[in-house]
Parts: sequence; structure tokens; C-alpha cells
Amino acid sequence: MNIVVVGHVDHGKSTIIGRLLAETKSLPEGKLEQVKLNCERNSKPFEYAFLLDALKDEQAQGITIDSARVFFHTDKRNYIIIDAPGHIEFLKNMISGAARAEAAFLVIDAAEGVQENSRRHGYMLAMLGIKQVAILVNKMDLVDYQEAIFLNIRKEYEDFLAQIDIHAKNFIPVSGREGDNLAETSEKMPWYQGQTALKVLDSFEKEKPALDKPFRMPVQDVYKFTAKGDNRRIVAGTVDSGKISVGDEVVFYPSGKKSHVKSIEGFACSPQDRTSAGYAMGFTLEEQIYITRGEIAAKTSEAQPENTSHLLVSLFWLGKKPLSKKKNYFLKLGTAKVTARLEEVHRVINASDLSSSDQQEKIQRHEVAECTLKLNQTIAFDKAEELAATSRFVIIDEYEICGGGIIRKGLKDKQSIIRDQVFLRNYKWEKSIISRENRSEKYNQRPTLILITGQKNVGKKSLAKSLESRLFADGKLVYFLGIGNVVYGIDADLKKNKEETQAKRQEHLRRLSEVAHILLDAGMILIVTAVELSQDDLSMIKISIDSEQIETVWVGDNVTTNLNYDIQVPSHDDSREVVEKLKEMLQERGIIFRP
Repeated sequence: MNIVVVGHVDHGKSTIIGRLLAETKSLPEGKLEQVKLNCERNSKPFEYAFLLDALKDEQAQGITIDSARVFFHTDKRNYIIIDAPGHIEFLKNMISGAARAEAAFLVIDAAEGVQENSRRHGYMLAMLGIKQVAILVNKMDLVDYQEAIFLNIRKEYEDFLAQIDIHAKNFIPVSGREGDNLAETSEKMPWYQGQTALKVLDSFEKEKPALDKPFRMPVQDVYKFTAKGDNRRIVAGTVDSGKISVGDEVVFYPSGKKSHVKSIEGFACSPQDRTSAGYAMGFTLEEQIYITRGEIAAKTSEAQPENTSHLLVSLFWLGKKPLSKKKNYFLKLGTAKVTARLEEVHRVINASDLSSSDQQEKIQRHEVAECTLKLNQTIAFDKAEELAATSRFVIIDEYEICGGGIIRKGLKDKQSIIRDQVFLRNYKWEKSIISRENRSEKYNQRPTLILITGQKNVGKKSLAKSLESRLFADGKLVYFLGIGNVVYGIDADLKKNKEETQAKRQEHLRRLSEVAHILLDAGMILIVTAVELSQDDLSMIKISIDSEQIETVWVGDNVTTNLNYDIQVPSHDDSREVVEKLKEMLQERGIIFRP
């Protein structure tokens, strides 16, 4: 069972854990004597905390910097106890430790009373969904074991916990240094008739594997094997909840592609008929479909995850710089990693006193907020109250985890209708017996949509046709789709309406994408030109087409939109030099192969 121990700095968390290790004989043989001898040699008073604080700088400063994992046992079961730092500067490490916990001890110094981080840590436990909590009022020896002081602290903190919907299982007066009420009942506090900390620990209920919840497995990767005629493609990941059996129909979100489980595979073991929550595993599919890391596998017969690029979230921010609307961040949920931007701050909450403000435009360090995040692409998730594992996320800024939180609900975005249509298309798609890999091998190329964009009159069409001609001469299966072919063909009904609207533009892009999807499914390289595509336009196209199948080219020196293009090329009357440059790019990306 995973237990986290949290609380304000210097309130004695490490001392309590060290004492419990000694009292239950969970230490390696001779470890206690070794630490005592080291203290004696260095003329340093012995501290039970030294059993944990192994890092030199931790012992020098007297504070816990990282989350120490301690293996510990009682007569009932084994534990992993996480000693989380209490100093406000190390709050991030406390959260990373608490996120793995099933229950918590929260430590409060009897002499200092309830402090800012006592409340902040309580709020974080509530936010992470940890409901099994016991409060240890420590250092009772420093206040002469007075019952009144204990009762005042209990009343103050109980009132706080009630506001954040946490009910503490017990309040226990203890002394980590003297061992009172940790493993044995203390005679120095006859007024306390409750259980010891160890008894309370053993009374916590072990979190059961989420077998009865809907099946969820974030896709970690797809492994391909070729040795000795092995042609398996194994979709691998760790099952977060539910169970899966051979023959079950699975659907992947947010793409909506589906197939049946052909076999269940494990590392260094024979194939199995089923697997369930908590296991790292993989499975093969009856029909070969293209899926990517970050998608979530679910069973078609069960409740489905939500899908959107707009999220209403509760988050905490720990970055040195504030979370602002003007910057892009990375959001990681499960195995998915997408670009995210703060769109709106609804409410900022002071986690220590629960006061709130709805006037802020930024989220400062150590603040908790309810806000809306806009992602650059759709992700799959569940709401926090339904499935915690697929609702928790972290935010990365400049290669550091600077925040995290839980998804409250998905919000409708301007792509919702198109996404629903694409999902239905993928779900109903009649698959050919010829796989995408078979076509790539036959045609010696990878199906790709090449979007050539830029301002008017920069030679986009001539470049596209020249590239088509060059690839065709090399024996590639390639096609140039002029925008007029679409506008006056499948878009003829839209053309009748002269008024240019955002809805009309979206529908135009949707139809273009559907044509492209069919041609890519046939294994072709498709070249399309369009005037001044934006990042929103590209996001719309990516709903219908896997982003790995799209390459964007901006023609001309003047970039007039926010498009994140793959390559920029100059405008030339003679496009042979540019064509060779684009061909080289396609070779480098593995779309066509070097001779």
C-alpha cells in the first residue's frame, strides 16, 4: 500500500517515519546502530530523520528536498511510505509523491499549530482525490502533552478540511522523538483513548484494482516484429482500469478507429486470454489500423472517454514564472503530449485560506485555479470523478514540470461537429484487406498529404505541378489536386452561396480533408495548394487526417499567418531547385526512399 506523509517544514515527518521503521524492525540489520555511531563520531545529536535523509545537502540544511520512498511493514501488510517535502519551495516534489499515494498522514507541529503549508497540503490531497487521511499532531512532548492544545488544533483543522470535502479518519497526538502513540499507546496522554498511528495505518483500506470500471489503456507505442517471419504489430501500454479479453472490440480515441483483439501479449510469457488493470501488456488486432502513441483504447461495449481540445480544469501552478495566456506549454496526460495555452482564468484559489479571486489574468506560483485550457489538438480523457488516472495531467514549461491538475469537464469547441463526423466515419469505415503497410511496401512510398501554401501569386501551383511531375518521373504514385477541382466539384453547393463565412470555410476544409483521406488510404502522395493556411486551418485538416501524414510548405519570404509550417521555400520562376529541395525533405522524412 502506498502512503504519503506530508506537512509543513520542520513539523517532524521524517522523524515519525524513522521512528516507525525502528519500532517495527523494518530497518536493515545494523542500520540504526550505524546512524547512531555516525552521529556520535560527528558530535551530532541523533535524529530518527537521519534514517531517511541520506542526501548530504539534506542533512546539512535539515530539510527534506526529494520524496523519499521507504519500504516498511507491519504484521498486516507491506507499505511504501513516501516522505514528501514540506518546504514551500519543494511543493512540486510533494505533489509528485502524493499522486502515487492511496492514503496520507498529515503532520502538524503541536507547538507551532496549523501553518500555511498544513492547509495547502491538505488542499492538494483533496485535489489529488486522496480521501483516506489521518492527522498526526506531533511534538506533543514540547507542549507537556496538554490535551487543550491538541483539541484546539483538531478543531481548527477539522473546520478547514470540511470546506474541501475531506473527513480525517483520526487525529492522533504523537511524539516522533519519544515514540508516543506511534507503535504503542502512550501513558503520558491518558486522556487520548484512540488508536496508535500504526493501528490507524493498518485500518486504511487498500485501493482495489479498478477492475469494475471501463477499460482504459493509454497507447504507449506500437511494436513491430519482423524476425523469423513474425509479422505481429503489438499495441502496448499499461491498463489503467477495467479488463480486456481476446475477441473484445476496442476503439481508440480520439481517432475513433476500431478493431477486435486478436491476441494478448506479455513480456517473456506465453499469450494470454485476458488482462486487467495494473498490468503492462500489449495486444494484436484482427484488422490492421493506424494508431499512434497518446490515444486511449476503450471497449465499444462500455462507457467511452470524452474528446475535445477545450478543457475546464482545476490546476496548481509551481513554476517560477506565472502561467500566462501569451505562452505555449506542453500538457501531458497519460502517454499523450500536446501543446496547450491558458485561454481563461475563471477563479484563483488561495490554497491556504480558501479565499478566491476572479479578476486575475495570470496564475502565480503556488496558486490553485479553475481555468480553461485550449489544446492544439484533440485528446481523449475522463472526468476526475469518473476515472482519476485518465483525468490527471501535468504541465511542462521549458523542460520542467511546473504544474498539474485534473480535468473537470470537456468543453465544446468549433471543431466538435467535424470531430464527431470524422469519429463516425472512422467507426463505420469499411477496411480493405490490403493494409497501409502492404501499399507502402508495394509502392515504395509512405502516403502523405503535401500542403503548399503562401500568399497569392507566389507560384504555388507551378511548384506543386513541378513536384508532381518530378515524383511521377521517379515512379511514385502521386497526384496534384487543384483547389478548383474541389470548389467546382464536391463544393459546388457551397460555391452558390457567395457569402464567405467561418462555417463555410470549415465545411470546405472538411470536404477537402475527406477527399485527401481517401486518396491517402489508397497509398498515394497527394499535393494540394491553398492560399495562406493558418494554424487553425491545419488543426481542422488534422481532425480528418493523421498529423504524421501531413507535410506543410510555405512558399515565399513573407509569412502572413501563424502556421507552424515544416519547411519554407523561396518563390522562383524556375522551380527546379526548390523541387529538389522538397524531394530531399521527403527522403529525409522517410516518405520516399533514397535509391
